[in-house]
Parts: sequence; structure tokens; C-alpha cells
Amino acid sequence: MSQQLPNLKVLYEDNHLIVVNKRSGDIVQGDRTGDKPLIDIVKDYIKIKHNKPGEVFLGSPHRIDRPTSGIVVFTKTSKALTRMNKMFHDKEIQKTYWAIVKNKPFKQEDLLIHYLKKNHQKNKSFAYSHEYKDAKRSELKFKVIHQFNNYYLLDINPLTGRHHQIRVQLSTMGCPIKGDLKYGFSRSNPDASISLHARKIEFIHPVKKEPLLIIAKPNPTDPLWATAGELFKD
Repeated sequence: MSQQLPNLKVLYEDNHLIVVNKRSGDIVQGDRTGDKPLIDIVKDYIKIKHNKPGEVFLGSPHRIDRPTSGIVVFTKTSKALTRMNKMFHDKEIQKTYWAIVKNKPFKQEDLLIHYLKKNHQKNKSFAYSHEYKDAKRSELKFKVIHQFNNYYLLDINPLTGRHHQIRVQLSTMGCPIKGDLKYGFSRSNPDASISLHARKIEFIHPVKKEPLLIIAKPNPTDPLWATAGELFKD
């Protein structure tokens, strides 16, 4: 009896990489909740699709927050994992996010610079406008690309990779992300998501040395995301 492939939105796959469009609520790697992580779901997918016996190798060079949707890159070989880890560390990978916020930013586009410090007990980061003990400099660029009736769609390029960086920097700017109770939004989204989506990633393939551009569509069942997806078709 053949096994059914896991319900997974695969955006790109070759012998070295597999890139998926993560649903909000999926956790990339295991935690104390005991919920099945995305990395295990992808392993099951590879095992069934390619009829692989034994344990499947899968590396995780980066992750996105559980309530966030969008692009997650996994590696299928240790060589690709080592190289992707280095590329993320050396900031050779360009990431673009979309965020939906209630409040209008003071500027149409800007560079935000804060110093972020993570509180491990609260699993929350705090932003300072100046250098602070053990806080890490954090930078992101944002641009308002659409105005809904009551919300604004921001295009975001994080220039550093800090814990909850986009969430806390936008909140500090006075624009908490829709649904993000942890960082100051007034109410949750019905599906417990936050309106933050890893939209696009660009990098040189770690083995083939070819440029890759991968784009993930946002959740089409959410009216605001559906509108954004229709407005900006790639």
C-alpha cells in the first residue's frame, strides 16, 4: 500500500536543496510543545516521494517564527548545509518579507536601526535606540507598497538576522504587525497567525553556483493576503 505524500507546498527542489512555503502555525524545528516540526514533515515527503530507505538527511540553515508564513530553505546534503550556513552568516542571502500593519508609518520608506536584546525567559526581544549592554545592532529597510481600507502593506528587507527582529522593530516604530499580541497588536488573528510573510529569497546556489530567486504566495484564504497576492503577481 503506497503512502500519501504530506501536504506540503514545495517551491523548489533539486539534489541539494528543498524550499517550501511554510504555513503559519508550523514550527520549523522541534520544541517543548512536542508538535511535529516542519523539518520532519519535509523528511517524510522526501522519503515517500523518492522512495528512500532509512534515515533522510535534512539540514536547516535558517528558520522563521511559528506564527509567520513563507519561505523556508532546507538542505539535502551536508555540503549544501555547510555552504548555506556560511552564506547566511556572511549576509550573502537577500530576504524580503511582507507585513500588514494597522498604523501608517511616519515615512513611505526608511531604514530602521535599533539595538535588540533577547529575554530568553519571555522569548521576547526588546529594542533600544542606542547601544545597550549585550544588545545587538539590528537594521531593516521598509517601504509602504499598498494601502488597504484600514491597513498598510510593507515590503521589508532585514539587513541583519536577529530574534523577532521585524516584529520588534516595526512595533517600536509604532506599527505592530496585525495579530501580533506579543509585540503590541490589540487582538489576535482568527487562525492565531501574525500577518508576516517570508515573501522572497535570492542567493547563489551553494553547489551549482547559479542565481536563484524564489517567491512564495501568501495565504489565499485571508482576504488581505489574497488582495496582496493579486496586486503583486510575480
